[in-house]
Amino acid sequence: MALLLLGAALLGGCQDKSTAPKKKVEYKGPTLETTNVLTLFSDSARLQVRLTAKLEQTFENGDLVYPKGVDMNFYAKDGSLVNTLRGDYGKFTRADNKYVVRGHVRVHNQAKQQKLETEELFYDKPRARIYNDTTTAVRIETPTEVLTGFGMEANEDFSRYKIRKPVGVFSVNEAPTN
Repeated sequence: MALLLLGAALLGGCQDKSTAPKKKVEYKGPTLETTNVLTLFSDSARLQVRLTAKLEQTFENGDLVYPKGVDMNFYAKDGSLVNTLRGDYGKFTRADNKYVVRGHVRVHNQAKQQKLETEELFYDKPRARIYNDTTTAVRIETPTEVLTGFGMEANEDFSRYKIRKPVGVFSVNEAPTN
């Protein structure tokens, strides 16, 4: 009887080793989440950009994601607020040093009373410019006109801009001829 129990125990301990080990699942989500974020960018102790967000997710490669929206304020050399940029979603890609803002993106130049609306906008921090591609519709309102088109490029304070593919009716002031 003891020999029968020993044989049953030995047979029960054997397992089929032919099944492959389970594949490791690599975590690719955020390594850190921060709420109510305030980030200040300055140069020579002069505030240039103020970024706020309800939630910031930091990833292992240094990228940042703002899934609940992002607000950026741009300041002049004298410290006055020049421009605001807002969107429903934001992402900073560390490798490119660029931000992308998506979802009801709004840019407002306080001094010139200019407004821009689009669905996607890129902010190239090193070159101090904002832009999007020619497949993205843009609408720019000034005190005197409304401009529409596809694709735009502007400096970060939105004081100079161009629409790459303008659409609609535009007024043109002709230079006086002598």
